[in-house]
Amino acid sequence: MRLTKKTHACIRLEKDGQTLVIDPGTFSEEDAAVGADAILVTHEHLDHFNEDRLRAGLEANPAAGIWTLRSVAEKISAAFPGRVHTVGHGDTFTAAGFDVQVHGELHAVIHPDIPRITNVGYLVDGSVFHPGDALTVPDQPVDTLLIPVHAPWNKISEIIDYVREVKPQRAFDIHDALLTDLARPIYDSQIGSLGGAEHDRLVPGESADL
Repeated sequence: MRLTKKTHACIRLEKDGQTLVIDPGTFSEEDAAVGADAILVTHEHLDHFNEDRLRAGLEANPAAGIWTLRSVAEKISAAFPGRVHTVGHGDTFTAAGFDVQVHGELHAVIHPDIPRITNVGYLVDGSVFHPGDALTVPDQPVDTLLIPVHAPWNKISEIIDYVREVKPQRAFDIHDALLTDLARPIYDSQIGSLGGAEHDRLVPGESADL
């Protein structure tokens, strides 16, 4: 399986000629979902969910579908009839040849005064876990953990502890569009030395074979 980093929280996974895209949001490239055979969305925030990105992907491939939680499905089902599938915590499904498990229910706390929205994470082929905007720990081993390194709701100590708790073989940064180049070496050093797993950062467009 090949993982390609797109800008911010979006990634592409390719296997056996099929492509799965997760979270093509507003900060991601306009064509982030083009070429996808299946698209997964973790929650409704604009940096993870952008209807124009989804439309571009579905128009490019009339056979492509979207799997997402109810709050997003309700916003887009009418625009994409028959192509939006609603999922929630504990569900399993196959999309474009990828086996997917759904983990988690709520977005991380941004501030106690801000109501929490729903959020799900996706474990793909029992190997790659994208948590969306939460620090959800799947109830099974994870080979590759995608870590939301920089957000209004977290701090680096929480990310380090998250990597330690999940215990993946490797961790790649996502959710990093607002992280400045000045800060990146600090994050790389601290997560790499304290997380207890191989840590790497891909620039948008760069790929890694898993």
